[in-house]
Amino acid sequence: MTAPNGVLLVDKPQGVTSHTVVAMARRLLGTRKIGHAGTLDPMATGLLVLGVGPATRLLTFLVGLDKTYEATIALGATTVTDDAEGDVLATADASALAHEAVVAAAARLTGDIEQVPSAVSAIKVDGRRSYARVRAGEDVALAARPVTVSRFDLGPLRPGVVAIVADVVDCTSGTYVRALARDLGDDLGVGGHLSALRRTRVGPFDLADAVVVDDIAPGVLLRPVDVAARVLPVVELDDEDARLLAHGRRPRTDAEGVVAAVHAGELVGIARGEGGRLHPVANLGVAAADAAAREVGA
Repeated sequence: MTAPNGVLLVDKPQGVTSHTVVAMARRLLGTRKIGHAGTLDPMATGLLVLGVGPATRLLTFLVGLDKTYEATIALGATTVTDDAEGDVLATADASALAHEAVVAAAARLTGDIEQVPSAVSAIKVDGRRSYARVRAGEDVALAARPVTVSRFDLGPLRPGVVAIVADVVDCTSGTYVRALARDLGDDLGVGGHLSALRRTRVGPFDLADAVVVDDIAPGVLLRPVDVAARVLPVVELDDEDARLLAHGRRPRTDAEGVVAAVHAGELVGIARGEGGRLHPVANLGVAAADAAAREVGA
């Protein structure tokens, strides 16, 4: 029995966790070996990138990719979670906000910034998740961390006691769009939170190419070789070098750095060119596929 092997792009629906989507994919594809390249909160929708079978080894090279979001921010109310799912902590009248002032505040949150993550997050504090400490009634103060927001484009402002503004955000991995909404409201003096979020891009992968959960099937998986070639330089191997690398040996190369090692249109593995040799980093060739097939046949 052939084990599924590839990368799955899923359009996550609202109201379910990313882990629920992973569990559904495991059932629909008939394999336990599925991982993700970054989760979405239950409130959020959009692109989830999942690795299936041996291709889970590619996730290391996908998890840090830049991302794009379509977000809606409510100005005039602060919540405990920095999004619409949390209890309201404070309100302020945002009806007098001018669009130009909101744009200027967004500009101050664009570029290389120091961002304090949302307290209700999965970041560990002394071995416990920050969200668990908050839910237990503890005050949690997380340290700021560097992130890059390369685009924070705002659409029209819908004025009101709670003003609504839609935006598109391009950012590095690890950026909290919830925290951007919070900080935008704080800068404007009225508070703010995220009221809707949709992820539309992860690196070179686009939401337009994703499938809904009901359409998950082996035939929609992206081939590992095609995925690797979109995020890494490609080194073509001959028969002998492909055999060596697949079995953990180090064939000669002129390549430098991390590369996708390809033979006859298939991905042999991820390797690092150094000192005139290819050093195996992740085996995705014959040995890995055989191991996955044994798992499915077990």
